[in-house]
Amino acid sequence: MTAKLNQHHNPRADFQGQPGDPQRGRVRIDPVKALWVTMMLTLGTVGAALTITPSAVILFVVFAGLTLCLGHSLGMHRRFIHGSFQCPKWLEYVLVHLGVLVGLAGPHGMLSTHDIRDWAQRQDRCHDYFAHRQPWWRDFFWQVFCRIDLDRPPELRLEAEIARDRVYRWMEHTWMAQQLPWALVLWLGGGWAWVCWGIGTRVSVSILGHWLIGYLAHNRGHQDWRVEGASVQGHNVAFTALLTMGECWHNNHHGFPRSARLGVLPGQWDPGWWVLLLFQRLGLAWGFLLADVSSGRVVGATEHRAGRQNRAVLS
Repeated sequence: MTAKLNQHHNPRADFQGQPGDPQRGRVRIDPVKALWVTMMLTLGTVGAALTITPSAVILFVVFAGLTLCLGHSLGMHRRFIHGSFQCPKWLEYVLVHLGVLVGLAGPHGMLSTHDIRDWAQRQDRCHDYFAHRQPWWRDFFWQVFCRIDLDRPPELRLEAEIARDRVYRWMEHTWMAQQLPWALVLWLGGGWAWVCWGIGTRVSVSILGHWLIGYLAHNRGHQDWRVEGASVQGHNVAFTALLTMGECWHNNHHGFPRSARLGVLPGQWDPGWWVLLLFQRLGLAWGFLLADVSSGRVVGATEHRAGRQNRAVLS
C-alpha cells in the first residue's frame, strides 16, 4: 500500500505573510547547547562509571522509560505539540514536565524546533540540517552541538493559550534547572550513583537516542506514505518500536502528524498508544485524533488548531 499526501499549512510558521527560505542558512555551534550536552555526557559517562551500582542502573532504566514515554512521546509530542488527545490540565503539565526532564529543551523550544523542521521538510527544497542528508558523523555534530541560523526564517506564532500560559513560560525559562530538584531527591535516595545515572546517563542517552532515531527515520526504513511536494520523507524504523515508545513509525507520522496512534497499521507496536488506552480507561484521556487509513485522513475529535488537519489521497 502506498499513498500520496497533500501538503498542509502550518499555522505557526509564517514570514511576514510570505514563506521563509528553508534552504539558505549557516550551521553554527550553539555554546549553551554544547556546554549542556558536554556536562551531561561527562556526568553520564565518567561519573556513572565511577559510581555504578545495580540500583543505579535500575533507576536509570525506570526513570528513562517514564520521561521518554510519558514525557517526550505523550506529553511533549502527541499532546503539547500536536494536540492529538485531550486530558486534564494538571496531567498535561505533569507529562510535559517529564518531557522537559528528557533534557532536549523547554516546551517552547521543543515546539519551535519541531515546527520549523516540519515546515522546512515539507518544502520542495530545504537545508541538509533539516533533512539529515549529511554523513552520520556530521549530522551528529550538527544536531547535538549546533543550531541553524536561516537567512530568512519563518516567524512562529504560538497559540494564545500556549504563549500566555504561565506554567509553560516558567518551564521554558527554567528547563535546565528543573533537573536540580530531582538530583537532590536522587542524591538523598541513593547518593552520587543515583545522581550520575538518574540525571547524567539518562539525559545523555535520551539526547543521543533522539538524534540516532531521527537520523535513521529520515534515511532508512519502510515507507507506506509519501508527502507530495516535500523534499524530505519519513521512514519507519520497525526494530526500535519498543525502545522508542512507538515514535519510530516516522513515515506514519509524516503522513498523519496529528494522529495520537503512531503505529497505524496492524503489527506496528506503539507502547505510547497502549498507555493512552490505559489513561482512557481511567478517565484521564479522551478526544483522540486517529489516522483512518481507509479514507486517508485523520479523524476523531473536533480540530483544536486550525490548519493542522492532514488529508491523504490514496494512489
